[in-house]
Amino acid sequence: MITTMETKLPMLVTALPGPNARRVMESDAKFMSPSYTRDYPLVVKRGHGAIVEDVDGNAFLDFAAGIAVCSTGHCHPKVVAAIQQQAAELIHMSGTDFYYESMPLLAERLVNTLSGDAPKKAFFTNSGTEAVEGAIKLARYATKRDKMIAFYGCFHGRTMGALSLTASKTTQRRGFGALLSGVEHIPFPYAYRCAHGHTAETCGAEILEQLEQQIFKRLFDPEEVAGIIIEPIQGEGGYVVAPSFFLQELQRICRKHGIMLITDEVQSGMGRTGKWWAHQFAGIEPDIICSAKGLASGMPLGAILAPASIMNWKPGAHGTTFGGNPVCIAAALATSDLIESQYLENAGRMGEYLFSRLADWTKKFKIVGDVRGRGLMIGIEIVRDQRTKEKAADLRNVIVDLAFHKGLCILGAGENTVRLSPPLLIDEEQADFAVRSLEECIREAEKKA
Repeated sequence: MITTMETKLPMLVTALPGPNARRVMESDAKFMSPSYTRDYPLVVKRGHGAIVEDVDGNAFLDFAAGIAVCSTGHCHPKVVAAIQQQAAELIHMSGTDFYYESMPLLAERLVNTLSGDAPKKAFFTNSGTEAVEGAIKLARYATKRDKMIAFYGCFHGRTMGALSLTASKTTQRRGFGALLSGVEHIPFPYAYRCAHGHTAETCGAEILEQLEQQIFKRLFDPEEVAGIIIEPIQGEGGYVVAPSFFLQELQRICRKHGIMLITDEVQSGMGRTGKWWAHQFAGIEPDIICSAKGLASGMPLGAILAPASIMNWKPGAHGTTFGGNPVCIAAALATSDLIESQYLENAGRMGEYLFSRLADWTKKFKIVGDVRGRGLMIGIEIVRDQRTKEKAADLRNVIVDLAFHKGLCILGAGENTVRLSPPLLIDEEQADFAVRSLEECIREAEKKA
């Protein structure tokens, strides 16, 4: 049997799902919460690099990376070695009550990836949603205000505070009653669907005007707003890139009114775009940054980063039992080494290569409306008609399923977008396979349009 250690392209040896996969899925249906979402019947057993193998021995090329989590690929030897070494030495003592040598070491590395000269500090969490929860508290603590502004299409997590900011899908909010008060949402600059016909570089001026002339005059006095949170590239919203000028103007507005500008870089950070952080393309310096996903190559770790002048809350104001666990920190230190030495550059280079292969897809395929993103964070929007831009969620879902049966793992984003978020270590051979497979899938899907 071919193993994940011996191949870097897919190899399917059974019908999908295979017999062992079906057995696991039956057990899952019996014992697991139905709230989990599964796009196709992949039952993973092991992984290496950009290849995952299922319980029946089928090998798949992973262009989802655990939802942009496995930044250095699956089970990178250096990450595995760091985890094993740390687990044999110390698993837990709690960084809230005691000290770990590795915590300030990772914090130093992370804050050194940020722009600006002001001293900065970090707080470690277990996940992205916990980072967002902490950012809400920090913004309130620093400003002594309580209002928050977020954007339609955003996803910031599913715990109650983060969910109050999330405005991605009604199913994520339905049935949970009253959420955090004092939260308002405004449109996100979505150039492909810009109501004013702007380009990807100019879309959003009217949204900023709405913020200042409507929200600040009719709903929230800006002196009551603690923070404005934005994904520089919306993740679950469809891999929509915020124009640089928009982020720059948003920072200007925030600084004018003493509002914390919070960037949610849970999915777009840690080198995925070819820079450490997606907001760096706009040259801005957010007040608070939320990170997770690719931070520790699959181990549960998130972080809040902010200038020391902002992260000045008193002992006990915020804490965590498991956040900054030493095994997770060890994985993150190895991950940061690999990103800095190899994968940051590779993400930028391979992103350019993929975009060059996808550049003509809106002309090549009648159901591809838009191709967008940065680095290895690429969205392909599927429409029923390029003229009307009617969203074709069903065709997007067909493409995702067809890709799985060709040995390519991808996921959807937003209502009708295919997302490509492979590990940062992919090469041209793997990129070429993904492009060829997607072309075949889109052609098949077009027959159903």
